[in-house]
Amino acid sequence: MSTSPTGPLPPADGLLSAARRNLRELAHGLSHASHPSTPLLAHAPKLWQRLLPYVVVLALAATFIPVTITNLTTQYGVPGALAGALGVAQAAPLLMLAHRPLQAWWIIFPADTLGALVLLAQPADPHDVWPWTPPVIVAYLFLLLALGLRETRRTVIAVWAVTGAAGAVLHLVAPDRSSGSALLLTILGGVVLVIGGAVRERGVAQRRLAEQETISEAERAQRTLLEERTRIARELHDVVAHHMSVITVQADSAPYRISGLPKSAEEEFTAIAAAARESLGEMRRLLSVLRSEGAEGDRAPQPGLDRLQQLVEATVRAGLPAELALSSELASGRGEVPPAVALSAYRIVQEALANVVRHAPGARTRVLVAPERGHLLVLVVNERAATRASPLESSGTGHGLVGMRERVRLTGGTLDTGPLPDGGFRVAARMPLPPAAAPPGPPPAAPPAPLPPEDL
Repeated sequence: MSTSPTGPLPPADGLLSAARRNLRELAHGLSHASHPSTPLLAHAPKLWQRLLPYVVVLALAATFIPVTITNLTTQYGVPGALAGALGVAQAAPLLMLAHRPLQAWWIIFPADTLGALVLLAQPADPHDVWPWTPPVIVAYLFLLLALGLRETRRTVIAVWAVTGAAGAVLHLVAPDRSSGSALLLTILGGVVLVIGGAVRERGVAQRRLAEQETISEAERAQRTLLEERTRIARELHDVVAHHMSVITVQADSAPYRISGLPKSAEEEFTAIAAAARESLGEMRRLLSVLRSEGAEGDRAPQPGLDRLQQLVEATVRAGLPAELALSSELASGRGEVPPAVALSAYRIVQEALANVVRHAPGARTRVLVAPERGHLLVLVVNERAATRASPLESSGTGHGLVGMRERVRLTGGTLDTGPLPDGGFRVAARMPLPPAAAPPGPPPAAPPAPLPPEDL
C-alpha cells in the first residue's frame, strides 16, 4: 500500500465508491426538489409580500419571451416560427420560479442548449454571442437565483456543474463560434448561486433560531411552573404535618383521656395513630424528593394572616407607600381561615407587593383582606408608577403571577389580574372559606367584583 507524509493513501476502490456515491447524490439532488411546491414567501405576514413572487415571475416572463424571440429573429436570423418556439421554451418556464424552480430548470436548460445548437446552423457573424445569447444569460441568472433561494447546496452545485459542463462541450464543438459567454455564464452563475444559497441558509438559521427560542420559552415556562408547585408543596407540608401530628397525639392520648373505652376502641385509636405516623414519614420522604440538592428545609413556621401587617410595614420601609385594610373579624382571630388559605393569602400579597416594587416603584398601593360571602377576598391595587418601568409579567414566564395562579387553583379559588384604566394594576383573589367563617347576614344581590382603588 502506498503511503504519504500524512499517512496511508486510501485504496482506489474506496475513491471510486466515494465518487460514485457523490455522483448519485448530485443526480438525486437534480431530480428531486428539496422543498414542497409552496410559493416563495408563502408564509409572509402581509398579502403584498405573498403576492410579490407572482408579480416578479409574471414580469420576467412578459419581458423575456418577446425579447428572446426578437433577438433570435433580428440578430441571429432564426425563422419566426422556430424563434417563437425557442423563445417560449426558454422564457415561459420562468413563471414556475415562484414555486417549482428545479422543474423550470429542467425545461429551460435543455431549451437553451437546443437554442445554442440551432444557432450553429445560422450564418456566423463576428459580433454574435454564442453559445449563450444575452437574453439567455440574464434569464438563466434569474433561474439560478431562484434555485439558490429554494434548493439545497448539493442541488445548486449539481446545477452549476452541469451548466459549466454544457458550456465547455459546446465550446469544444465549435471553438471558432464561441465568444466566451459559456465561461461568463459559469462565473456569474456561481456568484449568483453563492448569494442565493447564503440568503437561503441565513433564512433557515433564523427560522431554526426562532423555533428554538419558542421551545426554550415553553420549557422555561414549564420549569417555572414546576418550581412554583414544588415550592408550594414544601410550604403546605408544614401545614399538613401539623394536622397529622395533632391526629397522632389525640389518638395516642385517647385511652388516657377517655375512661371506660372498650378494647376494640383502644385498638382503633392505636391503628389511627400508627397510620398518622406512617403518613408523616411518607410526607417527609416526598418532601426530600421535591427539595433541591443542597437545599435546607425552612425551619421557621409558615406565615399567615397575622404576619400581613409586618409584611406591609417592611414594604413601606423599603420605600413603597402601602396601606393594609384587614377586616376586624380576621384581625381579632374570630374568623376561621384554613392554614392553607391563610398561607396562600400571605404569599399572594407578598408576590403582589414585590411586583409593585419591581415594575411600579413608588406607586401608592392598597391591600384589602376580608371575608366576602363565604370566600376570603385578597385585593392588591397599585396606582400608576411615578417613573416608567418594565411591564408586569403576565405570560407565565416569571414567578410572581404563576405562583399566585397555582396557589389560588390549589385552594379552589379564582384569580383576576390586569391593568386599570388609570395606569395602575389590580390583583384580586377569592378563595373559599369553611361555612363557619362566612360573615353573618344575607348575601348581597350584586355579583362579586374587584373593588376599585378608591374604595379600599
